[in-house]
Amino acid sequence: MWFVAEGEALPILVKFIFTSEKLSVQVHPEDSGGRPGKTEMWHVLRAEAGATIGVGLTREVSREDLREAALSGEIAELLHWIPVQPGDTVFVPARTIHAIGAGVALCEIQQQSDITYRIYDYGRPRELHLEQGLAVANLGTHPGKSVATPLAEGEWRLAACAYFVTDLLEFAAPRRFAPLGRRCQILIVLEGDGKLGAAAYKTGQAWLIPPEADEFQIEPATNTRLLRTYVP
Repeated sequence: MWFVAEGEALPILVKFIFTSEKLSVQVHPEDSGGRPGKTEMWHVLRAEAGATIGVGLTREVSREDLREAALSGEIAELLHWIPVQPGDTVFVPARTIHAIGAGVALCEIQQQSDITYRIYDYGRPRELHLEQGLAVANLGTHPGKSVATPLAEGEWRLAACAYFVTDLLEFAAPRRFAPLGRRCQILIVLEGDGKLGAAAYKTGQAWLIPPEADEFQIEPATNTRLLRTYVP
């Protein structure tokens, strides 16, 4: 499931991803020649016992070693698989080799781009893009889960880069909400229901707040957790 706005495309794409089996091993390019790449982040909503996400490699390898691992299937063991639980965040810069394991539900926030190079798919009959992926892949390790930075009472910064900033907001009392100057922002409801201005909101929705919006009130009926994301 993913969310888009009507009219002009937003520079940020929001998706909900649910897995019942391991997804393919992929890599996305960085910006090049005026064409956007794909940097993304994942915020875990649910995770079965033992669920994992693969980001980066367990050790640095040569491009030829990576090719051989992709062809033989050993790349699945070469990936750094980290256990995840609800509330975890993983930032995935362009060029990071990655895969989402089985039994995970997450919110993905990314650059508005559909460029994906699939380099291994567990024998499933889908097209691979091994040469393109090898050309752009980072051959090293990844730092793992992100550490949230407290901003204010009930607010944490989960990720910040040139393409998006994402904060987690949690509150049970009414609060005023202001637009961000000339920037639009997206509110993604992870938990809770209530009133957003004059409209009702509930879990699983995403709300686009345009830059010309007036300040408004959020009145939660139940404890509410939101992701707020915008282009810096």
